[in-house]
Amino acid sequence: MSDTSPPLLEINDLECIRDDRELFSGLTFSLGQAEVLQIEGPNGSGKTSLLRIVCGLRLPDKGGVHWCGEDIRGNREDYYARMVYLGHLPCIKGDLSVMENIRVLLDTRSMTLPDSDIEPALYKVGLAGFEDVAGKALSSGQRRRVLLAFLDLAQADLWVLDEPLTALDVQGVALMEQMILEHREQGGSVIFTTHHGMQLDCDMRSVRLGRVS
Repeated sequence: MSDTSPPLLEINDLECIRDDRELFSGLTFSLGQAEVLQIEGPNGSGKTSLLRIVCGLRLPDKGGVHWCGEDIRGNREDYYARMVYLGHLPCIKGDLSVMENIRVLLDTRSMTLPDSDIEPALYKVGLAGFEDVAGKALSSGQRRRVLLAFLDLAQADLWVLDEPLTALDVQGVALMEQMILEHREQGGSVIFTTHHGMQLDCDMRSVRLGRVS
């Protein structure tokens, strides 16, 4: 018997207009379990706007986003419990320590974890020993690594990542790539944008937004 369940994520006939200019229209695609999808396109083509619509942070001008067959606007609780979004700007509070920043981020997902669960994630992203360092004392790359530690702890089925390689060095890029592969192997799905080359040893689909005239 064939599987008739809906895709994890469905984008249906999506249209987005910004400053009276159409960024994209008629955009339709889907994302299944354990799939990786890259959103491609030049600057100004609407990649970030698309991800914000996918996350419910912006309403489309037309069309809809469905999660497991239901519109996300009527299914917010389940969707936000199973999806995590990382924007291209690191939302790290300078006056809080690395550990405190992780706890604040986890709180957005109603998660409370002991230090013994958080510390392995910090070690994984190269921040072992930085638990008590203030966010304002971190480099841009280290701030990004704090977000990677949060991502590792978030327990989300769907990762939505806007320019996840920003500020990362060569080792950081390799780490991000490995985390995506591990997430996929565990049945998770990823939709992302990047201006940098992503070397992923897996089948990966892409959706390209139109060029700006």
